Amino acid sequence: GGISLIRAAAKNFNDVVILASKDDYATLQQQLEDQNGETTLAQRKAYAKNAFHTSSNYDTAIFNYFNNEEPLNVFKQSISKSQTLRYGENPHQQGVYYGDLDAMFTKLNGKELSYNNLVDVDAAVALIDEFEDPTFAILKHTNACGVASKNSILEAWNVALACDPVSAFGGVLIANREIDLATATEINKLFFEVLIAPSYQPEAVELFKAKKNRVILQRNDVELSKKQFKTLLNGVIEQDKDLIIEGPDQMKPVTDKTPTDQELKDLYFANKIVKHTKSNTIVFVKDDQLLSSGVGQTSRVDALKQAIVKAEAFNFDLKGSVMASDAFFPFPDCVEIAAEAGITAVLQPGGSIKDADSINMANEKGIAMVTTGIRHFKH
Repeated sequence: GGISLIRAAAKNFNDVVILASKDDYATLQQQLEDQNGETTLAQRKAYAKNAFHTSSNYDTAIFNYFNNEEPLNVFKQSISKSQTLRYGENPHQQGVYYGDLDAMFTKLNGKELSYNNLVDVDAAVALIDEFEDPTFAILKHTNACGVASKNSILEAWNVALACDPVSAFGGVLIANREIDLATATEINKLFFEVLIAPSYQPEAVELFKAKKNRVILQRNDVELSKKQFKTLLNGVIEQDKDLIIEGPDQMKPVTDKTPTDQELKDLYFANKIVKHTKSNTIVFVKDDQLLSSGVGQTSRVDALKQAIVKAEAFNFDLKGSVMASDAFFPFPDCVEIAAEAGITAVLQPGGSIKDADSINMANEKGIAMVTTGIRHFKH
Protein backbone atom coordinates (compact mmCIF):
# COMPACT_ATOMS: atom_id res chain seq x y z
CA GLY A 1 0.00 0.00 0.00
CA GLY A 2 0.89 3.66 0.27
CA ILE A 3 3.14 3.31 3.29
CA SER A 4 5.26 0.73 1.43
CA LEU A 5 5.71 3.10 -1.49
CA ILE A 6 6.74 5.90 0.86
CA ARG A 7 9.38 3.70 2.50
CA ALA A 8 10.66 2.41 -0.85
CA ALA A 9 11.05 5.92 -2.25
CA ALA A 10 12.73 7.19 0.92
CA LYS A 11 15.26 4.35 0.83
CA ASN A 12 16.24 5.47 -2.66
CA PHE A 13 16.71 9.14 -1.81
CA ASN A 14 19.96 9.21 -3.81
CA ASP A 15 17.85 9.26 -6.96
CA VAL A 16 14.26 9.85 -5.80
CA VAL A 17 12.39 12.80 -4.31
CA ILE A 18 9.67 11.62 -1.91
CA LEU A 19 7.00 13.99 -0.63
CA ALA A 20 4.99 12.43 2.19
CA SER A 21 3.31 15.67 3.27
CA LYS A 22 1.53 18.47 1.46
CA ASP A 23 3.56 20.83 3.65
CA ASP A 24 6.58 20.03 1.43
CA TYR A 25 4.89 20.88 -1.90
CA ALA A 26 5.63 24.59 -1.96
CA THR A 27 9.22 24.08 -0.82
CA LEU A 28 9.94 21.60 -3.61
CA GLN A 29 8.27 23.82 -6.19
CA GLN A 30 10.49 26.72 -5.21
CA GLN A 31 13.61 24.53 -5.30
CA LEU A 32 12.80 23.27 -8.79
CA GLU A 33 12.23 26.82 -10.02
CA ASP A 34 15.47 28.08 -8.49
CA GLN A 35 17.62 25.09 -9.55
CA ASN A 36 16.55 24.50 -13.15
CA GLY A 37 14.38 21.52 -12.27
CA GLU A 38 17.04 19.83 -10.14
CA THR A 39 17.30 18.93 -6.45
CA THR A 40 20.43 18.41 -4.38
CA LEU A 41 21.31 15.26 -2.47
CA ALA A 42 20.92 17.16 0.81
CA GLN A 43 17.43 18.25 -0.18
CA ARG A 44 16.39 14.72 -1.19
CA LYS A 45 17.80 13.41 2.09
CA ALA A 46 15.72 15.96 4.02
CA TYR A 47 12.56 14.84 2.21
CA ALA A 48 13.45 11.21 2.97
CA LYS A 49 13.80 12.08 6.65
CA ASN A 50 10.31 13.59 6.61
CA ALA A 51 8.98 10.50 4.88
CA PHE A 52 10.45 8.14 7.48
CA HIS A 53 8.95 10.37 10.15
CA THR A 54 5.55 9.88 8.52
CA SER A 55 5.98 6.11 8.34
CA SER A 56 7.17 6.01 11.94
CA ASN A 57 4.03 7.86 13.08
CA TYR A 58 1.95 5.38 11.13
CA ASP A 59 3.60 2.37 12.77
CA THR A 60 3.39 3.90 16.25
CA ALA A 61 -0.33 4.59 15.83
CA ILE A 62 -0.89 0.94 14.90
CA PHE A 63 1.23 -0.25 17.82
CA ASN A 64 -0.67 1.93 20.30
CA TYR A 65 -3.99 0.68 18.96
CA PHE A 66 -3.05 -2.96 19.54
CA ASN A 67 -1.21 -2.17 22.76
CA ASN A 68 -4.51 -0.92 24.22
CA GLU A 69 -2.67 0.90 27.05
CA GLU A 70 -1.28 -2.31 28.52
CA PRO A 71 2.14 -1.90 30.18
CA LEU A 72 4.91 -3.30 27.98
CA ASN A 73 8.68 -3.30 28.19
CA VAL A 74 8.91 -0.63 25.49
CA PHE A 75 7.96 3.04 25.27
CA LYS A 76 6.63 4.42 22.00
CA GLN A 77 5.27 7.91 21.47
CA SER A 78 4.78 9.71 18.18
CA ILE A 79 3.31 13.18 17.73
CA SER A 80 3.33 14.46 14.17
CA LYS A 81 2.77 18.16 14.86
CA SER A 82 5.26 20.43 16.63
CA GLN A 83 5.72 24.11 17.35
CA THR A 84 9.03 25.79 18.08
CA LEU A 85 8.74 28.01 21.15
CA ARG A 86 10.54 31.31 21.68
CA TYR A 87 12.60 29.53 24.35
CA GLY A 88 12.20 27.02 27.14
CA GLU A 89 11.64 27.63 30.82
CA ASN A 90 14.43 30.24 30.70
CA PRO A 91 15.82 32.25 27.77
CA HIS A 92 18.99 30.16 27.53
CA GLN A 93 16.95 26.95 27.00
CA GLN A 94 15.45 25.87 23.68
CA GLY A 95 11.83 24.75 23.67
CA VAL A 96 9.47 22.83 21.39
CA TYR A 97 5.82 21.87 21.89
CA TYR A 98 4.76 18.54 20.37
CA GLY A 99 1.01 18.47 19.89
CA ASP A 100 -1.86 20.26 18.16
CA LEU A 101 -2.66 23.47 20.02
CA ASP A 102 -5.01 24.54 17.23
CA ALA A 103 -7.24 21.58 18.05
CA MET A 104 -7.19 22.35 21.76
CA PHE A 105 -7.76 26.11 21.56
CA THR A 106 -8.94 28.80 19.18
CA LYS A 107 -6.66 31.78 19.74
CA LEU A 108 -8.69 34.98 19.55
CA ASN A 109 -5.87 37.37 20.37
CA GLY A 110 -2.28 37.61 21.47
CA LYS A 111 1.25 36.40 20.97
CA GLU A 112 2.46 32.81 20.72
CA LEU A 113 2.31 30.84 23.94
CA SER A 114 5.62 30.44 25.73
CA TYR A 115 6.91 27.30 27.44
CA ASN A 116 5.90 28.65 30.84
CA ASN A 117 2.50 29.72 29.50
CA LEU A 118 1.87 26.18 28.30
CA VAL A 119 2.82 24.65 31.63
CA ASP A 120 0.47 27.04 33.44
CA VAL A 121 -2.34 26.52 30.92
CA ASP A 122 -2.07 22.76 31.42
CA ALA A 123 -2.39 23.21 35.19
CA ALA A 124 -5.29 25.63 34.77
CA VAL A 125 -7.26 23.25 32.56
CA ALA A 126 -6.76 20.37 34.99
CA LEU A 127 -7.95 22.51 37.91
CA ILE A 128 -11.02 24.07 36.30
CA ASP A 129 -12.28 20.67 35.14
CA GLU A 130 -12.91 19.79 38.80
CA PHE A 131 -15.74 22.35 39.07
CA GLU A 132 -19.31 22.42 37.76
CA ASP A 133 -20.69 25.68 39.22
CA PRO A 134 -19.60 29.00 37.65
CA THR A 135 -15.93 29.10 38.63
CA PHE A 136 -12.91 31.31 38.03
CA ALA A 137 -9.33 30.30 38.83
CA ILE A 138 -6.13 32.34 38.76
CA LEU A 139 -2.80 30.49 38.60
CA LYS A 140 0.83 31.47 38.98
CA HIS A 141 3.64 28.97 38.38
CA THR A 142 0.97 26.19 38.16
CA ASN A 143 -0.45 26.92 41.63
CA ALA A 144 -3.82 28.52 42.28
CA CYS A 145 -3.64 31.96 43.88
CA GLY A 146 -7.38 32.54 43.50
CA VAL A 147 -10.37 30.21 43.06
CA ALA A 148 -14.06 30.87 43.61
CA SER A 149 -17.38 29.30 42.64
CA LYS A 150 -20.39 31.64 42.71
CA ASN A 151 -23.79 32.20 41.09
CA SER A 152 -22.33 34.12 38.16
CA ILE A 153 -18.95 34.15 36.45
CA LEU A 154 -18.58 37.88 37.21
CA GLU A 155 -19.05 37.26 40.93
CA ALA A 156 -16.68 34.29 40.74
CA TRP A 157 -14.02 36.54 39.14
CA ASN A 158 -14.30 39.26 41.77
CA VAL A 159 -14.13 36.78 44.65
CA ALA A 160 -11.26 34.77 43.11
CA LEU A 161 -9.21 37.94 42.56
CA ALA A 162 -9.72 38.99 46.18
CA CYS A 163 -7.80 35.92 47.37
CA ASP A 164 -4.40 37.28 46.34
CA PRO A 165 -4.52 40.27 43.96
CA VAL A 166 -0.74 40.66 44.20
CA SER A 167 0.09 37.17 42.90
CA ALA A 168 -2.68 37.44 40.29
CA PHE A 169 -0.62 40.06 38.43
CA GLY A 170 0.78 38.40 35.30
CA GLY A 171 -1.08 35.17 35.95
CA VAL A 172 -3.04 32.69 33.86
CA LEU A 173 -6.83 33.00 34.21
CA ILE A 174 -9.43 30.35 33.44
CA ALA A 175 -13.23 30.22 33.62
CA ASN A 176 -15.78 27.50 32.95
CA ARG A 177 -18.47 29.87 31.67
CA GLU A 178 -18.75 32.37 28.82
CA ILE A 179 -17.02 35.71 29.38
CA ASP A 180 -19.50 38.55 28.88
CA LEU A 181 -18.67 42.23 28.49
CA ALA A 182 -19.29 43.06 32.15
CA THR A 183 -16.87 40.36 33.29
CA ALA A 184 -14.34 41.30 30.61
CA THR A 185 -14.43 44.91 31.79
CA GLU A 186 -13.41 43.85 35.29
CA ILE A 187 -10.76 41.39 34.07
CA ASN A 188 -9.34 44.07 31.79
CA LYS A 189 -8.24 46.06 34.85
CA LEU A 190 -5.62 43.38 35.63
CA PHE A 191 -2.41 42.64 33.74
CA PHE A 192 -2.47 38.94 32.86
CA GLU A 193 -0.68 36.61 30.47
CA VAL A 194 -3.44 34.23 29.31
CA LEU A 195 -7.22 33.99 29.64
CA ILE A 196 -9.05 30.74 28.85
CA ALA A 197 -12.81 30.27 28.61
CA PRO A 198 -15.27 28.06 26.70
CA SER A 199 -16.69 31.11 24.85
CA TYR A 200 -16.73 34.91 24.75
CA GLN A 201 -19.24 37.56 23.82
CA PRO A 202 -17.96 39.41 20.71
CA GLU A 203 -17.84 42.70 22.64
CA ALA A 204 -15.60 41.08 25.26
CA VAL A 205 -13.14 39.91 22.61
CA GLU A 206 -12.98 43.39 21.08
CA LEU A 207 -12.19 44.84 24.49
CA PHE A 208 -9.33 42.40 25.05
CA LYS A 209 -7.90 43.03 21.57
CA ALA A 210 -6.89 46.53 22.64
CA LYS A 211 -3.74 44.91 24.05
CA LYS A 212 -2.25 42.89 21.21
CA ASN A 213 0.11 40.65 23.21
CA ARG A 214 -2.47 39.41 25.70
CA VAL A 215 -3.43 35.82 24.88
CA ILE A 216 -7.16 35.06 24.70
CA LEU A 217 -7.96 31.38 24.19
CA GLN A 218 -11.31 29.76 23.51
CA ARG A 219 -11.14 26.18 24.69
CA ASN A 220 -12.41 23.50 22.33
CA ASP A 221 -13.93 20.18 23.31
CA VAL A 222 -10.91 17.88 23.05
CA GLU A 223 -10.44 14.65 24.99
CA LEU A 224 -7.24 14.75 27.03
CA SER A 225 -4.87 11.88 27.75
CA LYS A 226 -5.34 10.02 31.03
CA LYS A 227 -1.59 9.33 31.18
CA GLN A 228 1.39 11.45 32.21
CA PHE A 229 4.96 11.09 30.98
CA LYS A 230 8.15 12.67 32.27
CA THR A 231 11.75 12.31 31.19
CA LEU A 232 14.28 11.77 33.94
CA LEU A 233 17.78 10.35 34.26
CA ASN A 234 18.27 8.22 31.15
CA GLY A 235 14.63 7.23 30.69
CA VAL A 236 10.96 8.08 30.91
CA ILE A 237 8.42 7.46 33.67
CA GLU A 238 4.71 7.04 33.05
CA GLN A 239 1.76 7.19 35.41
CA ASP A 240 -2.01 7.53 35.37
CA LYS A 241 -3.17 11.10 35.89
CA ASP A 242 -4.60 11.82 39.33
CA LEU A 243 -8.25 11.87 38.29
CA ILE A 244 -9.75 10.84 41.64
CA ILE A 245 -11.47 13.37 43.86
CA GLU A 246 -13.18 12.38 47.09
CA GLY A 247 -16.61 13.85 47.64
CA PRO A 248 -18.47 14.21 50.96
CA ASP A 249 -19.57 10.57 50.79
CA GLN A 250 -15.92 9.47 50.90
CA MET A 251 -15.05 11.71 53.86
CA LYS A 252 -14.90 9.63 57.03
CA PRO A 253 -15.45 11.57 60.28
CA VAL A 254 -12.84 10.53 62.87
CA THR A 255 -13.51 13.08 65.63
CA ASP A 256 -16.22 13.60 68.22
CA LYS A 257 -17.44 16.62 66.27
CA THR A 258 -18.64 16.07 62.70
CA PRO A 259 -18.53 18.72 59.97
CA THR A 260 -21.63 20.75 59.19
CA ASP A 261 -23.12 20.57 55.68
CA GLN A 262 -21.40 23.85 54.77
CA GLU A 263 -18.08 22.63 56.15
CA LEU A 264 -18.38 19.43 54.11
CA LYS A 265 -19.08 21.53 51.02
CA ASP A 266 -16.04 23.68 51.70
CA LEU A 267 -13.86 20.64 52.43
CA TYR A 268 -14.85 19.20 49.05
CA PHE A 269 -13.95 22.52 47.41
CA ALA A 270 -10.62 22.67 49.25
CA ASN A 271 -9.76 19.09 48.35
CA LYS A 272 -10.13 19.91 44.65
CA ILE A 273 -7.62 22.73 44.99
CA VAL A 274 -5.14 20.88 47.21
CA LYS A 275 -4.98 18.09 44.62
CA HIS A 276 -3.65 20.55 42.02
CA THR A 277 -1.18 22.39 44.27
CA LYS A 278 2.52 21.60 44.70
CA SER A 279 3.37 19.50 47.77
CA ASN A 280 3.63 19.97 50.65
CA THR A 281 0.49 22.05 50.65
CA ILE A 282 -2.22 23.33 52.96
CA VAL A 283 -5.36 25.04 51.64
CA PHE A 284 -7.86 27.25 53.50
CA VAL A 285 -11.40 27.65 52.12
CA LYS A 286 -14.60 29.35 53.23
CA ASP A 287 -17.89 29.69 51.35
CA ASP A 288 -16.51 28.28 48.07
CA GLN A 289 -13.57 30.67 48.03
CA LEU A 290 -9.87 29.93 48.34
CA LEU A 291 -8.65 32.12 51.20
CA SER A 292 -4.98 31.16 51.06
CA SER A 293 -2.60 28.27 50.61
CA GLY A 294 0.86 27.17 51.65
CA VAL A 295 2.61 25.81 48.59
CA GLY A 296 5.63 23.63 47.84
CA GLN A 297 7.06 23.56 51.34
CA THR A 298 9.49 20.92 52.60
CA SER A 299 7.48 20.45 55.80
CA ARG A 300 3.74 20.40 56.33
CA VAL A 301 3.86 22.74 59.28
CA ASP A 302 5.75 25.30 57.18
CA ALA A 303 3.02 25.07 54.52
CA LEU A 304 0.43 25.70 57.23
CA LYS A 305 2.30 28.71 58.61
CA GLN A 306 2.71 30.14 55.11
CA ALA A 307 -1.04 29.80 54.49
CA ILE A 308 -1.83 31.61 57.75
CA VAL A 309 0.54 34.47 56.91
CA LYS A 310 -0.98 34.81 53.42
CA ALA A 311 -4.51 34.92 54.83
CA GLU A 312 -3.54 37.60 57.33
CA ALA A 313 -1.82 39.64 54.60
CA PHE A 314 -5.13 40.04 52.76
CA ASN A 315 -7.23 40.48 55.90
CA PHE A 316 -9.06 37.15 55.75
CA ASP A 317 -10.65 36.01 59.00
CA LEU A 318 -9.98 32.28 59.24
CA LYS A 319 -12.66 31.74 61.88
CA GLY A 320 -15.16 29.26 60.47
CA SER A 321 -12.95 28.26 57.53
CA VAL A 322 -11.79 24.74 56.69
CA MET A 323 -8.37 23.26 55.96
CA ALA A 324 -7.30 20.55 53.51
CA SER A 325 -3.93 18.79 53.41
CA ASP A 326 -2.56 16.81 50.47
CA ALA A 327 -1.03 14.19 52.81
CA PHE A 328 -1.28 13.02 56.40
CA PHE A 329 -0.12 14.94 59.45
CA PRO A 330 3.04 13.35 60.89
CA PHE A 331 2.55 15.25 64.15
CA PRO A 332 -0.39 16.97 65.88
CA ASP A 333 1.19 20.44 65.64
CA CYS A 334 -0.59 21.31 62.37
CA VAL A 335 -4.01 20.59 63.88
CA GLU A 336 -3.18 22.60 66.99
CA ILE A 337 -1.94 25.64 65.04
CA ALA A 338 -4.88 25.50 62.61
CA ALA A 339 -7.44 25.35 65.41
CA GLU A 340 -5.85 28.33 67.14
CA ALA A 341 -6.07 30.25 63.84
CA GLY A 342 -9.83 29.66 63.68
CA ILE A 343 -10.14 26.56 61.49
CA THR A 344 -13.25 24.53 62.37
CA ALA A 345 -12.89 21.47 60.12
CA VAL A 346 -9.94 19.57 58.65
CA LEU A 347 -9.56 17.14 55.75
CA GLN A 348 -6.56 14.83 55.37
CA PRO A 349 -5.99 11.39 53.85
CA GLY A 350 -4.86 9.79 57.10
CA GLY A 351 -2.42 6.90 57.23
CA SER A 352 0.19 8.20 59.66
CA ILE A 353 1.30 5.94 62.50
CA LYS A 354 0.51 8.98 64.65
CA ASP A 355 -3.00 9.63 63.28
CA ALA A 356 -4.38 9.18 66.79
CA ASP A 357 -2.31 12.13 68.04
CA SER A 358 -3.79 14.47 65.42
CA ILE A 359 -7.31 13.17 66.05
CA ASN A 360 -6.92 13.63 69.78
CA MET A 361 -5.68 17.17 69.23
CA ALA A 362 -8.73 17.93 67.08
CA ASN A 363 -10.99 16.61 69.83
CA GLU A 364 -9.13 18.65 72.42
CA LYS A 365 -9.59 21.81 70.33
CA GLY A 366 -13.23 21.01 69.51
CA ILE A 367 -12.86 20.90 65.73
CA ALA A 368 -14.00 18.31 63.17
CA MET A 369 -11.69 16.09 61.15
CA VAL A 370 -12.38 13.76 58.23
CA THR A 371 -10.06 11.34 56.44
CA THR A 372 -10.33 10.23 52.81
CA GLY A 373 -7.75 7.47 52.44
CA ILE A 374 -6.45 9.13 49.25
CA ARG A 375 -3.19 11.08 49.14
CA HIS A 376 -2.65 13.81 46.53
CA PHE A 377 1.09 14.48 46.31
CA LYS A 378 2.05 16.73 43.40
CA HIS A 379 5.71 17.24 42.49
